[in-house]
Amino acid sequence: MKRTLNPRREILFELLDVARALRTYVDQRAREHGMTRAQWAVLARLERDEGMMQTEMAEALEIQPISLVRLVDRLCEQGLVERRPHPTDRRANCLYLTEPGRARLTEMVPLAREISANVLASFSESDVLELLSRLVSLKRNIRGAAARRAALAGGSEVRHAR
Repeated sequence: MKRTLNPRREILFELLDVARALRTYVDQRAREHGMTRAQWAVLARLERDEGMMQTEMAEALEIQPISLVRLVDRLCEQGLVERRPHPTDRRANCLYLTEPGRARLTEMVPLAREISANVLASFSESDVLELLSRLVSLKRNIRGAAARRAALAGGSEVRHAR
């Protein structure tokens, strides 16, 4: 007897598989250019939100703070990122791109465009806009579900999808 697939269940499997495949592909391509996906992510995130605290960066990238410290240490050693003391919290550091960091990120732009072109090759512009809209809606649904679950659990901490 042939089993009928449940599209609402299958889409979750596909989303997880797509995310994993994309991470693997970007990892491979970044390595070809002497970077890791994680390093590239830190640089790109800083370009969008320069001066963020290390704790905010760890949360945004969904990695453990100790892992981020090591990652930022390497980027600082390479002269791509710098830590500056937080203006009001002596325990915290804020992260900034250096000029070489900005230049490195600029060097990665053609690779980002190539990856995007390859991944979205079979999509029209309207397909891309529709997919983006749907993904934003999915993220909003996930955040809402996580927030409701946290409220039901008495406010215990639940990581939200970023």
